[in-house]
Amino acid sequence: MADDLSTSALFSFTSHIALITGGASGLGEMAAQAFVQNGGRVIIASRKESELKKTSDRLNALGPGTCEYVVADLKDKAGCVALSEEVKRRTDRLTVLINNSGATWGGAYHDFPESGWDKLMALNVKAIFYVTVGVESLLLNGTSADMPSRVINIASIAGLQTIDVTTGEGGGLAPPGHGTFSYGPSKAACIHLTKIQASKLAPKNVMVNVICPGVFPSRMTAYGLGKFRETLEAGQPTGRIGRPSDFGGLVLFLSSRASAHMTGNVLEIDGGQNLTGWRGKARGESKI
Repeated sequence: MADDLSTSALFSFTSHIALITGGASGLGEMAAQAFVQNGGRVIIASRKESELKKTSDRLNALGPGTCEYVVADLKDKAGCVALSEEVKRRTDRLTVLINNSGATWGGAYHDFPESGWDKLMALNVKAIFYVTVGVESLLLNGTSADMPSRVINIASIAGLQTIDVTTGEGGGLAPPGHGTFSYGPSKAACIHLTKIQASKLAPKNVMVNVICPGVFPSRMTAYGLGKFRETLEAGQPTGRIGRPSDFGGLVLFLSSRASAHMTGNVLEIDGGQNLTGWRGKARGESKI
């Protein structure tokens, strides 16, 4: 079959225009850098303009692509609509949407606040729906079966696990004695929403997949890495946490011609932490 399978044909990103929510730091910043360093145009969005400007300046200095930003608060539908309208003023097309904005909340099981549910379901689930709907016309502009547009939702390995999160060691997102009880369910909902979106948008040549990261350096995992880094690393078959190259590389693959026939997939990127046969080593135990 006559087809060009060279890396230059499969992995070219100079024509990409990507919108990345939560793009000023953490995983969003890693994704933005991957596009910029490969010649793409990136629009990052989050709440704090100072962080957005700092990240944009850093990425533009790297080049050869470009990075610009939009200040946006996706806590409700109005904020999602406002972001969508501003992006439409800046471009008539998007090739990639990365729904990365998210939050966590730690609290005691018997005194977990209702706001800890409401905020997370709004930002980790509802915002994905409204932003994707809001920029759908941009994703449809120029898309085709050979090179479809992409939506990449960012969930978490916590959306697949059912471990007891009532410890600081259960993912490192909350202090000991507290749990992130609404975080996992919100990420599980993100995974399910991805499959619904994939079914609806595939006939329109928009592929939708979801990434479930394990432990990566970010503001969300800062507490756990600061207090329990050794324990967290011991819980990884690879013996390390995720790196920018791990996440950025996967994002590029899911945006490339090489993944044009993939949709509705749940991709775990956790170093094997979620494998059913894996059990973490006790401190001091040999890895041999």
